[in-house]
Amino acid sequence: MTAPVETNLFGEPDGGPDPTPANRYSGLFADIVFDRPFDHAFTYAVPDDLVGKVGVGKRVEAPFGKGSKNTPGFCVRVTDRIPDRTDIKPITRVIDDDALVDDHLMKLTRWMADYYLCGWGQVLHAVVPAGVRENAGTRRAVFVEPVPKDQLPNPLPTVTPHQKAALDRLKKEGHPLELGQLARMARCGPGVVSGLVKKGLLRKYTERVESDQAAREAPDSDDPEANAPAESANIELNTDQAHAWSQIRTVLADGGYHPFLLHGVTGSGKTEIYLRAIEEVVKQGKEVIVLVPEISLTPQTLQRFRGRCGNVAVLHSHLTDAERGGYWRRVAGGQVQVVVGARSAVFAPTRKLGLVVIDEEHENSFKQESTPRYHARDVAVMRARLEDIPIIMGSATPSLESWANAARSGGYTLLSLPTRVESRPMPAVKVIDLRHEPKTPGKHFAISPTLETAMRGALKAKGQVMLLLNRRGFSTHVHCPACGHVAQCQNCDLALTFHRTKAALVCHYCGWETAPFQKCPACGQAAIRYQGLGTEKLQAEIEEKFPAFVCQRMDSDTMTRPGSHQRVLDAFRDGLIQILVGTQMIAKGLDFPNVTLVGVVNADVGLHLPDFRSAERTFQLLAQVAGRTGRGEKGGQVLIQTFTPDHPCVTLAAKHDFVDFAGLELAHRKEHRYPPYERLARLIVRSEKEDAAAQFADQLAAAFKEAMRRVGGTSPQPVPASPPIRLLGPAECPVFRLNNFYRFHFQVQSENSAQLHEVLRTVLAVARPPGGVEFQVDVDPHNML
Repeated sequence: MTAPVETNLFGEPDGGPDPTPANRYSGLFADIVFDRPFDHAFTYAVPDDLVGKVGVGKRVEAPFGKGSKNTPGFCVRVTDRIPDRTDIKPITRVIDDDALVDDHLMKLTRWMADYYLCGWGQVLHAVVPAGVRENAGTRRAVFVEPVPKDQLPNPLPTVTPHQKAALDRLKKEGHPLELGQLARMARCGPGVVSGLVKKGLLRKYTERVESDQAAREAPDSDDPEANAPAESANIELNTDQAHAWSQIRTVLADGGYHPFLLHGVTGSGKTEIYLRAIEEVVKQGKEVIVLVPEISLTPQTLQRFRGRCGNVAVLHSHLTDAERGGYWRRVAGGQVQVVVGARSAVFAPTRKLGLVVIDEEHENSFKQESTPRYHARDVAVMRARLEDIPIIMGSATPSLESWANAARSGGYTLLSLPTRVESRPMPAVKVIDLRHEPKTPGKHFAISPTLETAMRGALKAKGQVMLLLNRRGFSTHVHCPACGHVAQCQNCDLALTFHRTKAALVCHYCGWETAPFQKCPACGQAAIRYQGLGTEKLQAEIEEKFPAFVCQRMDSDTMTRPGSHQRVLDAFRDGLIQILVGTQMIAKGLDFPNVTLVGVVNADVGLHLPDFRSAERTFQLLAQVAGRTGRGEKGGQVLIQTFTPDHPCVTLAAKHDFVDFAGLELAHRKEHRYPPYERLARLIVRSEKEDAAAQFADQLAAAFKEAMRRVGGTSPQPVPASPPIRLLGPAECPVFRLNNFYRFHFQVQSENSAQLHEVLRTVLAVARPPGGVEFQVDVDPHNML
């Protein structure tokens, strides 16, 4: 380990306090990692007064960087081994009373730093929520307790009647009390209790406790209403469910690492398998982590877990720091048996983890797009492996990476639920070829005549309708027909979307807004056209065509207020809303038996993006939204509008045939050397100056070529890479300018993960971007734009 002794991070004279010989301290040394992109720790001396306080998993402050500024970092090792360099700096102070990260999470975060090529300190900083780091929702409280008999003063001092009453009350309670609480219970002032401390009859200490506000906001795990059963646990499994549950139950009884991939069509009863597994693990006195996409964290989903799974903590992005910190402390304290949450819940500090469950394991939202750029599914698999426990990953449309893992020897165990519960049929799916639908001259409608007729039939039969359009806003682009000018964001190479409700043109990436044009800013003509289709325009069309029915829109524009999501779903479930229009947030995790028609307004929205996963994502979205209907006695149907009806992802989604789709898409991936057959990493160079970004990208290209030439050994002679490593780029990103940064990217691919990482580490070791230029590394990227 390297100690920052003679120079700072910039190689300049430190300028801080003089380093002190190690022998002036306790003889203990601590390795500290900071929230910086370094692949190593820094060694510091432990002063005598901090011995016993410094520990692995705790944060400390230590002099670091230019000027030796006191900087917080995580302690990752304490040792009595004297470093090679004797002049090292001391730790300034210990921040935490207790370790924030246990041994299991230390190993997991170390693996993440190595695999995702970022600093260990960066991972630890991201894993521990801000509310925990800042002790949000807590306060320092002063407690008092009786002095043991053998330590009482002799002779005993005299006490006043008020002091005697306070002393008697404390002894009656039988446990320490807050000083102020004891004063209130004894009906005396705090000075009376403090007098007992001065006389040596009581002793006081401070301890951090939940604040009164945090305690009021925390859900009561023992509240029978909060944990009321959502459904009976006495559910009879069908043959396929029973077969899957038998294999899982055997593994749960035997213990040990075992990954399951539960592939079940929508409505096949995957959740019941999850619940039985969770109940079994909770009975063993262990805890469970359940990961679900943020979009699926609906009260309807959570009710399925409450009541059958012990005390449940729910972690999502809308929690305050105090709420998140409170949950973390409750989980770490063993007060929670089941943690249900989105991506970051994979790091829940459980004390005795017995199972991890991932619902909708294919979901793209499990991938984090900022450092550390981890995928929660892959991290969960590694956590299960490190803690030697089973993991269940479920989906109606598994990711092709997981599907391939289940196919190979020694990979995941595949469990199949090919039919719906209660023998309900899958909904009939009809593909509407928009190229041949009748058109109204001079007008363009989102709803084709065929879909409109089907909607009228469903509504007449007292059914409900869901319409999916994965585009927000009213018009998705605004242009001038005279000169061709398109309204674009001033910061990004993206067209602005017109939002009629807020009367603004909005960039959906950086959020920049401007007023709608009255005249073309390029040629001055007034004939501005607002074209393209978003959910806002779709809702307007529905309300015009179906005035007798209530239509509600669900997208990130309308679901901004707390509780708005649940209010709309409750109204839809109660039949107060007949037509629900929305983006992908209506496609997952919802179960409404009276929905008899689902319409996909434009299946082509994401199909033609320059991304090798575009077909897979389109198939998944179509299959998921199709699963929202046909769940009741009335049955249901799905209508898909598209201009590409012959595309395999459309035709096979219409047949509910994931297996054939996976076979075709995997063959395509293998031909082009894409995951899961080869590992993939993406590097992005960006700068507000295009020339600076381009020049550094060229430098990185040269570094890549040299690293690839020598990968596999340290011999001065060139060693050919085996298996070969493929480098694409540098090239402009598909969206060249984002948030005022010009961007170039590389793709690096290899069958061998170790060699891929070796090349990347070699390049990163010599990469020195000039001022104003940044670069980022994304291992297993999901965003290729």
